[in-house]
Amino acid sequence: MKPIDFDGLFDQKLAKYLKENAGKFTEKQWEDKIPLLYQKFGDTYLKSIGFTPREYYKRMSDKELVDTLLAHIKEEVPVSDFLCRELESRDCPQEILPLLECKDEQLLMLAVNLAGANPIAFDAYFALLKGEADREIKDAVVDQLKVNADAAKARALAFLNEGIEKELMLEVLSRVRERDETVYEVLLNAFREGEDLPMHASYLAAYGDSRALPVLLERIAGEDINFLEFRELKYAIEALGGEYTEERDFSDDPYYAEFLSEQQFIQESLQEKKH
Repeated sequence: MKPIDFDGLFDQKLAKYLKENAGKFTEKQWEDKIPLLYQKFGDTYLKSIGFTPREYYKRMSDKELVDTLLAHIKEEVPVSDFLCRELESRDCPQEILPLLECKDEQLLMLAVNLAGANPIAFDAYFALLKGEADREIKDAVVDQLKVNADAAKARALAFLNEGIEKELMLEVLSRVRERDETVYEVLLNAFREGEDLPMHASYLAAYGDSRALPVLLERIAGEDINFLEFRELKYAIEALGGEYTEERDFSDDPYYAEFLSEQQFIQESLQEKKH
């Protein structure tokens, strides 16, 4: 059966609606209204199909849903949000797991998003991180692992010890919620090494252990830090319940000059919008 282009059907209905309501809404109001119309379309009975878009997918088995997804990709028919949401609601059915080993990047990215943070997908996730997957794919995998970082902790620590994707593993470990001395020490040592100070400070902030405050306060007092490092350190200190109030002069710092330039641009843009 040829996959149904629900997005195309929606576009047809939207075009008619736009024509009937021309001039009634501003561009901003249309931007807010169209997503609501799309969601309403999901519960609209379509006589030619015999179901609403949501009902059409809800009645399918897990295998039928995945087969339908593959048919969409193969025949280059847009994958509707209704299909994706139904697959997500099934909580990573087994049929999705083989897709995490495919070579097609579009399908692989879609599979990662659909598998979500379910631990049954973690073997495939860590295989992707260890392999030659595209950076965008690896970032998407890490985003899912961070959601369920406690379940990923042991493997993330093992990868870190093996030197595999060190920064990505630190990012995952920073989201671990159960207090773990090994995780804390790993994050603290990464910060003390002094490489990419802003990033490693942000990991300590995300982990949320206030014992890191003395180390952060000592580092922010250093005269060798630049404006970007100062900002991230200050944020991390405040995130952990601390405070740093010393005045610092960054007038000669190129990062500070860039920051001021960006602020001025934002202010000018806001002023233009008001007029």
